[in-house]
Amino acid sequence: MIRKLTDQDHQQVIAFLSEEPSINLFIIGDLETFGYSSDFQEIWAEFDEQNMMKAVLLRFHQSFIPYAKGEFDTSGFVSIMKKYNQPVSLSGKSEIVEKFEAFPELILGKKQVTFFAECLTDECLSAEDVEFKKADIEDVDKIIALRSSIEEFQVRSDARDILVQAMESNTGRTYYTVENDVMTSCVSTTAENSMSAMIVGVCTRKEYRRKGLATAIMQKLFKDVLDEGKTLCLFYDNPEAGRIYKRLGFKDIGMWTMHR
Repeated sequence: MIRKLTDQDHQQVIAFLSEEPSINLFIIGDLETFGYSSDFQEIWAEFDEQNMMKAVLLRFHQSFIPYAKGEFDTSGFVSIMKKYNQPVSLSGKSEIVEKFEAFPELILGKKQVTFFAECLTDECLSAEDVEFKKADIEDVDKIIALRSSIEEFQVRSDARDILVQAMESNTGRTYYTVENDVMTSCVSTTAENSMSAMIVGVCTRKEYRRKGLATAIMQKLFKDVLDEGKTLCLFYDNPEAGRIYKRLGFKDIGMWTMHR
């Protein structure tokens, strides 16, 4: 049976999702921030005969995230998704998302597959001696300008709004370094919730690279988040970046697929 969830289901769904808090970072964060009664967010769950939850599907605007343990009613979730304007965005664990790709009636965006890694301990972190600052709203334009200067980055048109919203809702933070009033490197979190935080936007201005700036402020940020009892997680598709993250304590926990 699939049904839409309400506030009364919160304890059960969080218990279900918290067995893999990193994988479910986006769903947990959206439920904690926006709840069950907004017009842009809904969540459904499939239950077995004993009323035990076995799968969920979150809608956030036109984006969907499924999560399941074992087999689930994919076609039932697809029938829900078909009711919304196509194309839709879809993301999640690769082995789960692949089940939806078999339904031609879903119009999905461009596919991207990345590694998904998490960090549970600060034992690999060292105390780098670097001066850094925590960004506030006044620094947002500088952060966007730095990210836009990085060739590998694709900065979304709504990136500024997302940064501002994250700061205002305490679901994201940015640490950065500066030299002669120029922002030289930065690292951010996004989708922070009570259990975990996603690392994004790690970058260094080209002329300031190979000085260890990004690694230094990553270690500062990582330690602060871990000290709050949260799990750190991130996506990466660059093997060189993956090696850096693993030296800082990250371990691969799966693959993540996005259609957008």
